[in-house]
Amino acid sequence: MLIYILLTLLTVLVSAEPGTRADRAALFDDLLEKTMARESFSAIKNERLGLDVEKNMRRWRDELLDAKTDQELFHALVKISNARKDRHLRVGVVPGGLVVDTTLTHAPIRFMPDFTDLDNVTFFVSDIEGDQAKLSDRVIAVNGSSSFATDLEPYIRYSTFNKLWWELAKMLPQKSEALLPPRFYRDTLELELERANGERYEVTLPYRDPENLRWRGPGEPRYSGFDLAYSTTTYDLYQNFDGKEALVIAWHGFRENLVPDVDRLVDYAVEHDLLDHALIFDATRSRGGSKGAYAVQRLSPKSFKTSFGNLRLSDVIEPFVEEKRTQFKEQRLLDGGATETTDGGTWLMDWLENDVLLGLAAGQDYSNDVPFKLAHLPKYSDGIVHPAKVHFRGPLVVFLGPHGGSHLDQFASIVADNELGYIIGMPAGGYSNTWEWEETLRFPTTGKPLVSYMWSIGHTIRPNGQILEGNPAEVDEYVPVTRENFELYYDELLSRAYRHLGLE
Repeated sequence: MLIYILLTLLTVLVSAEPGTRADRAALFDDLLEKTMARESFSAIKNERLGLDVEKNMRRWRDELLDAKTDQELFHALVKISNARKDRHLRVGVVPGGLVVDTTLTHAPIRFMPDFTDLDNVTFFVSDIEGDQAKLSDRVIAVNGSSSFATDLEPYIRYSTFNKLWWELAKMLPQKSEALLPPRFYRDTLELELERANGERYEVTLPYRDPENLRWRGPGEPRYSGFDLAYSTTTYDLYQNFDGKEALVIAWHGFRENLVPDVDRLVDYAVEHDLLDHALIFDATRSRGGSKGAYAVQRLSPKSFKTSFGNLRLSDVIEPFVEEKRTQFKEQRLLDGGATETTDGGTWLMDWLENDVLLGLAAGQDYSNDVPFKLAHLPKYSDGIVHPAKVHFRGPLVVFLGPHGGSHLDQFASIVADNELGYIIGMPAGGYSNTWEWEETLRFPTTGKPLVSYMWSIGHTIRPNGQILEGNPAEVDEYVPVTRENFELYYDELLSRAYRHLGLE
């Protein structure tokens, strides 16, 4: 009898609503107020996306109030967060908060968007482990839904429409309670696909551990006529063996080892007499990070204006500055760097403790604009950065696509706005800010922890003076990914690069 009572109590506790309706109403009001006060809104992004943030947040208010389970409340909060359309801003689980299973499984198939018609983006099979479907077959329905794109859009973090389609394609074969509510899934992934001849057929695939999947499709980029010279965590370097004075740098991201890895690139080029070679910088699979200006100083012979940034001044600024003080004292404010491009953080702290806090006390909405995070230049600088003593002297071609963003978007804007190189492909993901503020979201009424929640608290300013968020640098030569060209996409990019460089 005692065991029965305990089990009953446990069931009640597990199935209990997350707070009362009044708790959830107070939560929405608190979220809306904080967002309007803290968020560094991008007017250019909101115009391009046709976005009214407050109206979009209110769209999901009733869903939040009606939530009966932790999972329902979690996904209502995801939708409210995504109402801002910002790729950086995620909702996460926290200890003692909403119970959501974050386990991820993946069917043995992958998809890509077909960007042939931007007003009617479709999706196709880009890789598969077996032979149940053919590459380039078009997706008609997923788990019984032909309206999957519309249904899933509120759950996806994006700052541009191209990034939305890219992330949606990535999400389709995945399964996780943290991604979508259970109603979108079945025990297996059920697909309706269409062959090139118009014939439609159905495929059922199991959800599996993604670590155990083996792919047979095009996979990673291949560069015809080039051999791998060496690899680092920051990039892979390829040298041409067809007599063309060109290098391909397959860039992985602006990560912790950027400075020594870029120094190695320059040393290798000096040793092998490559500084006058054309550089083909493939950033189509790049992640973000920091210290992009350090790389540009060595990849280009031209001086350039770097990106700038500011802060939205609100209630989070004082704790934000205190957090930076602690990081500065512990010598972890800037993750590495070289003495010629960073001073260890004193420029940044001077700006935060003077200009920023004075602006806050004066009731300003935003701080002054300064060179991005003061990592390379002081606050009074005009933002001009000069080439390093030893640098590449040849022309620069950059491949871009919607996969990456953040600091990659800054790199792309520096190249485009300063006319440092020729960009081919598609614009990057279009998301970048100075900093985000993250805290544990709680019911204002009870203090119960729920999820981790983020706000964008500062603009990135492109060298041309425009806000970068939702406003990526345009390419010089537009080459969309399509179901017809994706298998030979990098051959197409290389061909166009050769044409521009006169190396045909």
